[in-house]
Amino acid sequence: MYKHFFKRLIDFVASFIALVIFSPLLLIVTIWLHFANKGGGAFFLHSRAGWNNRVFKVIKFKTMTDEKDENGNLLPDGQRLTKVGRFVRSTSLDELPQLYNVLKGDMSLIGPRPLYEDFLKCYDEVQIRRHEVRPGITGWAQVNGRNFVQYSKKFEYDVWYVDHISLKLDIKILWKTFLNVIQRDGIGEGEVQDELVDDLGFGEKLRKLKEK
Repeated sequence: MYKHFFKRLIDFVASFIALVIFSPLLLIVTIWLHFANKGGGAFFLHSRAGWNNRVFKVIKFKTMTDEKDENGNLLPDGQRLTKVGRFVRSTSLDELPQLYNVLKGDMSLIGPRPLYEDFLKCYDEVQIRRHEVRPGITGWAQVNGRNFVQYSKKFEYDVWYVDHISLKLDIKILWKTFLNVIQRDGIGEGEVQDELVDDLGFGEKLRKLKEK
């Protein structure tokens, strides 16, 4: 009953209330990032695979500029990450706009993090079970290592969550997430390079698929 009804009801009510409460903060950060990004906008949308393998657009605060080199290529992430963007990431404020995804029903407050849609081509029959529930802003894998967990372990955590989902577990994850954010535990200034945690070789698999 919780998994199929009450969880979605709680998500809807909680995300609506949170958006109202945090609307002044969202507005301030939006304006702040707009100027920090040199007019490049404060938000960006990215396609992610969600519930039942459906692809949706996840919304996040944009923490980097669109600056390019003389050849028209984007500069490395480290050079484009602004001081404001670094602060927004380090405090996890870049995740706040996803409350809108939760309100819409694309996401849940708690669940496996939404990953690239191309990963759907790489999962085995067990790993793809992570898509049996809505993806979350935070999840069991995130409170057990966040971005620094190898893919194989991350997917184990995700499938374990799918099999053990409950109100008690969601409250536990929310509490651990709160503590991690306050202590900035496992929070880096930038994204962890995919190749550092891709122990399953998803990147190589996708490259081979694109070459066919």
